[in-house]
Amino acid sequence: MAEQPNAPLNAETTDPGPRQQPLWQQTTDQLKTDYHTDLDQGLSTTEAEHRQAQYGANELTAKPQSNLLRFLKQFNNSIIYILAAAAIMTFFMHHYSDSIVIGLVIIANAFIGFFQERSADNALAKIKALLVSEAVVIRNGQKISLPSRDLVPGDVVQLEAGDTVPADLRLVEADNLKIQESALTGETDSVDKIEEPITATDLPLAERANQAFASTAVTNGSGRGIVTVIGTQTEIGSIQQHVAKVKAQPTPLMKNLNQLGLGLSLAILVVAALLFILGMVTHVYSLPTLLIAVITMVVGSMPEGLPASTSVVLAMGTQQLTKQNVIVKTLPAVETLGAVDIVNTDKTGTLTKNEMTVTDILTADHTYTVTGVGYDAAGQIMDDQNQTVDWQHEPDLEWLVQIAGQTSDAEFHQEDDQWVLTGEPTDGALTALYHKMVHADPAPAEIDSRPFDSAIRYSARLVDHRGQRWLLVKGAPQTLIAKMQASGETIDAAAWQERLSQLTRQGKRVVALGYQPVASDADEVDDIVVGQNFHLAGMAGIIDPPRPGVADAVKQLRYAGIKVKMITGDDPETAAAIAEQLNLAERAKAITGPELAQLSDDELTAKIDQYTVFARTTPADKLRIVQAQQRRGHIVSMTGDGVNDAPALKQANIGVAMGIRGTDVAKDSADMVLADDDFTSILGAVREGRHVFDNIRKTIRFLLPTSFAEGLIVVMSILMSQSLPLFPTQLLWINMVSALTIQFAFIFEPTEEGIMRRGPRDVTKGILSKYDDFEIVYVSLLISGLGMFAYDLLTGQGLNTVIGSTMTLQVIIFGKVFYLFNLQNDHPVLSKYFFRNKMSFVIVAILLVLQAGIIYWPPMQSVFHTTSANFTYGWGVPILAGIVVLVITEIAKALRHRWRNAVGNKERRAAAETSQD
Repeated sequence: MAEQPNAPLNAETTDPGPRQQPLWQQTTDQLKTDYHTDLDQGLSTTEAEHRQAQYGANELTAKPQSNLLRFLKQFNNSIIYILAAAAIMTFFMHHYSDSIVIGLVIIANAFIGFFQERSADNALAKIKALLVSEAVVIRNGQKISLPSRDLVPGDVVQLEAGDTVPADLRLVEADNLKIQESALTGETDSVDKIEEPITATDLPLAERANQAFASTAVTNGSGRGIVTVIGTQTEIGSIQQHVAKVKAQPTPLMKNLNQLGLGLSLAILVVAALLFILGMVTHVYSLPTLLIAVITMVVGSMPEGLPASTSVVLAMGTQQLTKQNVIVKTLPAVETLGAVDIVNTDKTGTLTKNEMTVTDILTADHTYTVTGVGYDAAGQIMDDQNQTVDWQHEPDLEWLVQIAGQTSDAEFHQEDDQWVLTGEPTDGALTALYHKMVHADPAPAEIDSRPFDSAIRYSARLVDHRGQRWLLVKGAPQTLIAKMQASGETIDAAAWQERLSQLTRQGKRVVALGYQPVASDADEVDDIVVGQNFHLAGMAGIIDPPRPGVADAVKQLRYAGIKVKMITGDDPETAAAIAEQLNLAERAKAITGPELAQLSDDELTAKIDQYTVFARTTPADKLRIVQAQQRRGHIVSMTGDGVNDAPALKQANIGVAMGIRGTDVAKDSADMVLADDDFTSILGAVREGRHVFDNIRKTIRFLLPTSFAEGLIVVMSILMSQSLPLFPTQLLWINMVSALTIQFAFIFEPTEEGIMRRGPRDVTKGILSKYDDFEIVYVSLLISGLGMFAYDLLTGQGLNTVIGSTMTLQVIIFGKVFYLFNLQNDHPVLSKYFFRNKMSFVIVAILLVLQAGIIYWPPMQSVFHTTSANFTYGWGVPILAGIVVLVITEIAKALRHRWRNAVGNKERRAAAETSQD
């Protein structure tokens, strides 16, 4: 929420001074005194120029950063340094393919970060464009139009229907004035504005009925206000500043990968240094040979294919989500939703349709429900026995439908196969009811009308209907009941109130509709006393209905261990009712923005998990909520569509904007856009996010032990003081052929069964578990040990070392192939799941063709020191070694499952004993 500087002005110096009262409490005379202005004369040109020199222009600033500087900043992190070192190292070792791949990954990551930051700047620019360019102002006693950037505190601004408010104003005149403030508050309806002071000491933004805010739209009536703050001090300016201050959050995956990559790289470099020292001390090799051996170990052990593999897996996930109408702006965002444990969402238009709909009708004798959700659905009126009612033969129902249509000015038109409302949402609901029943547009024979006025709480229309003149009235139920009682009409007010309360407790807005006959020559509504001979046809319960499928999506998200929280500018009772209807919680506990403001950051962090609904929230409140959740260790998603959501969208671990209804500001601040505005798409995105993480984790579990196995062969050779079983070019071949083929097999892994039952992953535990670490150690020792054993066994029998190297190369490759089959899923390898990833067999076939080329094609033999070994040494022994790897890893997998099941059973028994106690 923006503070209130700039005003009031100190009488002597016209400098900003401390305000004794909130703006909404001040009288017109106080405002005139504080701002040194006159409502009829306005400011003089001289005074306006003086104030503009003092306060600056009424505009939002967005300082763009140099594109070159922004791009160069992307290279400033430790992982990029290590990757760059690997690229340089592989280049000088003539391993050009690895060097090019790593270089491309570095550049690709830089561009991703560059465009992500540009999106943030775009959001700031879009907010800047929201300020209206022209305003009608009173200067020197004349009403003039001037650029809104020239407005200063104390200016008197005139507002008319269709205008955009040019600055934050305190209203001093309001004639049936209504302003649509949803961009700031999230409130569905336009807000009725008044000019009188409000006595409340603490008011949320949505309830400041005598203030108007920059960038909001006047939908009805006219008014006049005094400019209180301009530019960055306005509410919309406050949002822009929050967006500018919020730094984009690194995704959990990138944090984990950075930690893993840094740790592995440092560990490999430390081992390399120790080996070099050991080699120097023992004089096993000459210095050039030792240096080549150590560099070969580093390159062989370094999983340089990891960034490329990760990027491709993320890109595949992005492609899958695009097919589901989910547009992902940054690759790492795909996985982030899989780690999310809180989804914050707006109510209006996200959980609900943003189409106010009549769902209940009360008449004197009956209670009815109306079927059909939203504007375009066909509907019927049903009784309490769920039987269709012939409404045209029920007098009160027939009158209520006619009044609903003939007193509403709302109209509908279609855009992109969607109904778009022109008019007030409540009127839209009543017009939609008329359309559902009559299947035609209302055509009232209007004589005169009185628009809704917050002072009298009803509207009326004088019409000719069925050969007689009638006054048709709709308004607040208590108001119309009081009018009838004042006129001596008989009505059971207590019974009506009880039935009315049942609807309001469900979060529904209730409108009463009635009629009274008038003289045939009556031609002005103001001359008619409402309430005399008045008949209350009934009441209509109106609510913005939940979107189809949202309740089921919420249920599945909760099943997946994800809590859904509602953050809205709406009324807390209405929001809580919708939350319970959608099963966000059994009992939705709500807190309002003003109540949040009373809590310190530490207090909010301690209590944040207690609440399901956050109502009457400002943009600053939404930002604080997300930050508090993150301080509690949650991975947070924020879903929104308005300008008011932008700071929280940017702060969240993953911001999700609506593609159809969402503002440009929201889309530019978000990481992901739902192209169809369908909240249920989040469920698919969560599933794909977990699928992507599974595949990345499998890729890492595959790459690390197979890469370490190559390095261990070099380490063992140095420690055992023997010649290297593999030539450096052969190690580079293994890396290259793996990078081009087998490591990408996991890209095509289908989604594991029960993926949504697991719950969000604990990002604090990193990517690999303790068992994974153990697996990496024993598999790397197993593969390298098999290679060394086969080489020593055969060369010890007098075989040529080139044949031994060729066989060892094949042992490493087949160890990778058979380990791939073990890792593909958690089921035994010989099961119905074996052929689930058919692309892996295609990839293995390509790999074997390449291996045949390196063994039997003479040009390859000369480069990679291989030979045309017979089947036994070239294929038989390597396949046998691969089978050994598969059998041992399958046994380990089975033991791991038994251990996991035993732990799970123990935990379930403990939980059952605890519940019995």
